[in-house]
Amino acid sequence: MPAEEMNLWYRDAIFYEVHVKSFYDSNNDGTGDFEGLRQKLDYLKTLGVDCIWLLPFYKSPLKDDGYDISDFYSIQPEYGTMEDFQRFLDDAHSIGIRVIADLVLNHVSDQIEWFKEARRDRNSPKRSWFVWSDTDQKYSQARVIFIDSEISNWTWEPVTRQYYWHRFYSSQPDLNYDNPEVREEMKNVMRFWLKKGLDGFRCDAVPYLFEREGTDCENLPETHAYFKDLRKMLDLEFPGTILLAEANQWPTQAKEYFGNEDEFHMCFNFPLMPRIFIALARQSALPIVEIINQTLPIPATCDWGIFLRNHDELTLEMVTDEERDIMYSEYAKIPKMRLNLGIRRRLAPLVDNDRATLELLYALLLSIPGSPILYYGDELGMGDNIYLGDRNGVRTPMQWSYDRNAGFSRADTEQLYSPVITNPNFHYESFNVESESRISSSLLNWVKKMLRTRKKYNTIFGRGNIEFVTHENKKALCYVRKYEGGQILCVFNMSKKHTYVELDLKQYKGYRPVEVITETRFPFIGDLPYFFTLPPHGFFWLRLVAPNEEDGIQDD
Repeated sequence: MPAEEMNLWYRDAIFYEVHVKSFYDSNNDGTGDFEGLRQKLDYLKTLGVDCIWLLPFYKSPLKDDGYDISDFYSIQPEYGTMEDFQRFLDDAHSIGIRVIADLVLNHVSDQIEWFKEARRDRNSPKRSWFVWSDTDQKYSQARVIFIDSEISNWTWEPVTRQYYWHRFYSSQPDLNYDNPEVREEMKNVMRFWLKKGLDGFRCDAVPYLFEREGTDCENLPETHAYFKDLRKMLDLEFPGTILLAEANQWPTQAKEYFGNEDEFHMCFNFPLMPRIFIALARQSALPIVEIINQTLPIPATCDWGIFLRNHDELTLEMVTDEERDIMYSEYAKIPKMRLNLGIRRRLAPLVDNDRATLELLYALLLSIPGSPILYYGDELGMGDNIYLGDRNGVRTPMQWSYDRNAGFSRADTEQLYSPVITNPNFHYESFNVESESRISSSLLNWVKKMLRTRKKYNTIFGRGNIEFVTHENKKALCYVRKYEGGQILCVFNMSKKHTYVELDLKQYKGYRPVEVITETRFPFIGDLPYFFTLPPHGFFWLRLVAPNEEDGIQDD
């Protein structure tokens, strides 16, 4: 395979997001570690994972679960040593799994030595590494992101008697990217980890690096210029590694982070994610069709990272007020389920653990343009705990067995970094890897089967274009994925009731639809509309087999 093609590996990959502390505790201290993650690599390989995305594992006071970094060149002691990290990384690579890591570029912990020096003395060389002001009225057009905990983007520093700038928690001062020393230091951080073998970075909070008066301090030209510079460094020094952008923006702004194939390789598709759930709530395909049409096309070598849930709240910043009200009414009826402008719930509880809905959502995730990203434990249908603070309710220990502590740790229960899920509707004794592995019809085994099927048609789903099939039933979502002569018809029922849809497929006259999971043959397509009946939240993936390819179809 040519090097250029090898470097596009992310377009065909299944990503798996995991927190080191949450996966498996190898030394029984109550916190997951790199050695535990290394020991569970075979599980991820069997599941069908191609790339692990690690949440921050750098040294941190953990006021924001590691997104407040106090030393970019170290490992959080509870997670192990640098040697443990290297063994994990080498073993992952040995079985064909790549690893990317979160990199927090926008801000640091107030416990980092850089900020300690800066806040002690206005004449400190590190003073200019941060953004200071005599007034808290600068950049007044910038929104406050964590509206439930912060009232301003400025915090008073009593020692040197100035305000410092932060877009998130007040314990996370923003770096000053107008300072070339800062820009170069963050390049050095990236080089440090890439030289150890990391395959790239998921870059946190990318729209906010620079500040300019009279703007909302988001998506500024200077921010794009810096990321182009980082991309140039990666392409030159570490070819084959990637940058994945967390840019929670409207489609026009989000697409700009691809640049001209010279900025980010991938961006999270934040515009799409909430509209999948809005479509379910409205029992209408239109929200999905409309947003996909807005988020495509993108540059040929770039890709969306598509996801259903992750470690943060289900963010509703980039939806209309009406859409936000629909989401709260349908998915967050209890106030504790809400946080900032979002919903802090895992996937299964979000849809009341309805199996048909979960299968529909996964079938959408795996067939819509982009690279799928799974959140650890969602393949089991793990529950959450809305009574834990902040977003910790969706960051509880991975459930490995029905043994104590869900098989996550042999420590005393009181030692666990977080309690396991014991809610009777999602109790770890029922929802765990060991139990679900034994049941052929479990969600875990179903997800494995779907991932295998997706990989079988990776080029179509991973790289193909999408053509929506027009019809009159707004409850049905229908599209064809196409790539180099192959095509798969996808039909989804977005409603809670049985429905039917008639599709004009005359352009495929003589083709035979073949269901891709079971290889079941459907009748040939002719001149008349093609008729489908779907159960509540049912779906089909169907290969459209040309007449001259009929001999290659396997009989049941």
